[in-house]
Amino acid sequence: MRHCVTRTSFFSFPTKSLAAIMSDKKRKATTAAAAAAPSAKQQKLASTKEGKTEKAAGWLQDLVKQHRSDNKDMKVNKKRVRFISDTQEAKEESEGVLYWMLRDQRVQDNWALIHAQRLATNKKLPLHICACLFVPKSELSTLRHYSFMLKGLEEVEKECKSLDIQFHLLHGSADKVLPGFVSERGFGAVVTDFLPLREPLKWLDDVKKALPDDVPLIQVDAHNIVPCWVASPKLEYAARTIRGKITKLLPEFLTDFPLVEKHPYTATKKSKPVDWAKTIASMQVDRTVGEPEWAQPGTTSGMVMLESFIDVRLKLFGTQRNDPNVAALSQLSPWIRFGHLSAQRVALQVQRGGKNATQSVAPFIEELVVRRELTDNFCFYNDKYDSVEGAYEWAQKSLRDHTKDKRPYVYTREQLERAKTHDKLWNAAQYQMVSEGKMHGFLRMYWAKKILEWTCSPEEALSIALYLNDRYELDGQDPNGFVGCMWSICGIHDQGWAERDVFGKIRYMNYKGCLRKFDVPEFEKKYCPKGL
Repeated sequence: MRHCVTRTSFFSFPTKSLAAIMSDKKRKATTAAAAAAPSAKQQKLASTKEGKTEKAAGWLQDLVKQHRSDNKDMKVNKKRVRFISDTQEAKEESEGVLYWMLRDQRVQDNWALIHAQRLATNKKLPLHICACLFVPKSELSTLRHYSFMLKGLEEVEKECKSLDIQFHLLHGSADKVLPGFVSERGFGAVVTDFLPLREPLKWLDDVKKALPDDVPLIQVDAHNIVPCWVASPKLEYAARTIRGKITKLLPEFLTDFPLVEKHPYTATKKSKPVDWAKTIASMQVDRTVGEPEWAQPGTTSGMVMLESFIDVRLKLFGTQRNDPNVAALSQLSPWIRFGHLSAQRVALQVQRGGKNATQSVAPFIEELVVRRELTDNFCFYNDKYDSVEGAYEWAQKSLRDHTKDKRPYVYTREQLERAKTHDKLWNAAQYQMVSEGKMHGFLRMYWAKKILEWTCSPEEALSIALYLNDRYELDGQDPNGFVGCMWSICGIHDQGWAERDVFGKIRYMNYKGCLRKFDVPEFEKKYCPKGL
């Protein structure tokens, strides 16, 4: 699966490797990760101050399984489904239904797979799933991203085997390998999920053109709670313009999921087992950007992280989510980005489990649902979602007017990538991103805005910010990342502010403002190598 299109040059640390630079931080990072996701041992039954007992580790998995079983007759909302092809009826006398798994890489809580299984069952056909592995020659093709993805798919294959669903890993981009696979296997319909980025949309169009005329191509938005094309038929200006539209539709779409059950019709032609270790070892990716210790791939690990958020961090989210020194965030973005977790499942369980954290539930749902689904809206309806040309006219003009302003500092991409700036807070945030594959949300804004301030043009700033984000962030190469950088540098979904040098009317952030928000020296001490 290709999630990247940028090509630039990669540097290497001239004196010490990243691993060496961060070795003195490893123990602290591991401790922080453990605090974010308590181990099973830490979550064993224990007495609380009130004399009650805490839930045993794994309680969420058990509860969710029961919810799925209780809602086995839940229907797929027809508004979530759209036909990409002119053909709308599954081919007669076919060998099965195929789900092309692109963005939502999980079995349960997946409306696209649920729809595919219902279609196959109604036609009394076997059910197949395929994922297309394509690794482009790009600095964004890193072990960090592809290992996380493939290990998640390994879990999908294992679960499919227990459900008599055939899982296939195809090698190559979907437009090149999928149509031939459909014809060779004689599938009667293809169902896929929704990813509103330029390249996947092109794959979708190319696959549509190459499929046999009598095989329908059906798309299901399994990623957004309110389907993107239902929430709004146009590009929304800001959160305030889409919030009411989404909120009004939540009672209709924020429902429980039915269980994906053992499929009743067995395929005569089985899938070939995948040698996952060999596949990962043979990938042509940049292995210097390694796998972070804190995030284990797959739905099971994602559910563990969600459970720990509900049990431990949710109560802090409402008041301390903007403090990078406090473990108050969900940490769920990698699992949602790769589709290992459903955002809809997260919303349901946070609402149900947040009765003792009422001040946190509403702001969390705002970020998870309104703000996140706004990013899909932006990328779907604006094909210049990664360009200054995609910004509002007021922002483009303001940035142009200040292009020649003197910058207080000017850094190259290599200097920024190596965290060689005068700003210890910025350097610390960059080190955290490079070493751990994550950066606190508040610091992401500061980080990107400083890139605008320290480079020669808005175009260069956006290019560098997207490169660093998509190369190192585990949740990179996603609408959230594109919109986050566009908000910080180009004012997307924001308003004009008091005009100043370099920024024009783009919202400004500075070091002193961060000092008022949280203990900056504490964060710098944690992530900046000694002596810098």
